[in-house]
Amino acid sequence: MALGRARRGARGFDYWPGFVDALSTMLLAMIFLLSVFMLAQFFLSREVTGKDTALLKLNRQIEELTALLALERAQTADARSSLSALNVTLETARADKARLEGLLATGALAAADAGGQASAATAALDAEKQISARAQAQVDILNQQIAALRRQLAALEDALNASEQRDRESQTQIADLGSRLNVALARTVQELSRYRSDFFGRLREILGSRPGVRVVGDRFVFDSEVLFDSGRAEVKAAGKAQMDQLAGAIADLEREIPPEIPWVLRVDGHTDKRPVAGQFKSNWELSSARAIAVVQYLIARGVSPQHLVAAGFGEFQPIDDGDGDEALRKNRRIELKLTER
Repeated sequence: MALGRARRGARGFDYWPGFVDALSTMLLAMIFLLSVFMLAQFFLSREVTGKDTALLKLNRQIEELTALLALERAQTADARSSLSALNVTLETARADKARLEGLLATGALAAADAGGQASAATAALDAEKQISARAQAQVDILNQQIAALRRQLAALEDALNASEQRDRESQTQIADLGSRLNVALARTVQELSRYRSDFFGRLREILGSRPGVRVVGDRFVFDSEVLFDSGRAEVKAAGKAQMDQLAGAIADLEREIPPEIPWVLRVDGHTDKRPVAGQFKSNWELSSARAIAVVQYLIARGVSPQHLVAAGFGEFQPIDDGDGDEALRKNRRIELKLTER
């Protein structure tokens, strides 16, 4: 450590990697938090959609009951109209009866004739009374149906109120869960950032001054020539010494990071854009085979497979877009990045 600081003091302290590390870490944390927020919003929208569906079903039931109530009211109005007509007829019959009874007083013959007419009027009146009784029975039935519909509407309204209350409680629980999740994620990201800084600090001390190894943002980059022969995917002897030191640093990191923090070391293989020759059919295969070879070597040196990821990118993520030898050399590389699983 003292020797490393003495060397940095001799060259002048370089702040730029630290700034890049901090900015990259902040960007990763923001992207992760946005992803978690979108996931929470997705589950929230699914729950709200389910409640909206239930509410829509209840609204349709209310519309059907409202239509039925309107129909029953129309029938009730018709029955009442019929009852009014029957009452008018009844009043007319009563008036005829009264007139006939007056005629009875004028004489026996007139009384006899009026008696016959009164009998006919009484019969008609009895018939009208029967009709009126039936109409009143129908009105009573309709009133009972209306009362039952009103009870159903009241029960539906209570169900809607209960559903809205549950929805409000769910919204509160979701908001509270989101807040706690954000706090936990922020704490995890901070802890992983601290371990990432320590890990890359150790790698700088171990490998930072060696040729063919450089720091690019939050990644350690090995030139492919340091680890592999041209067109090959077997770690050569000169590269194994550096891989051994890297495996030791990763093993120390595994012991220090708590098991509840999910993390992996991603090994990315990259090639230049020149066509590959030999045992591999494409740069995809070559870059993937090199990344896998590094992962397998680290596993053989005691690194847990659960903390390693291999990825091949071929020539499609170059550092330098130029066609010169130096640009092509920069693009042939193995990158190491500590990230959240």
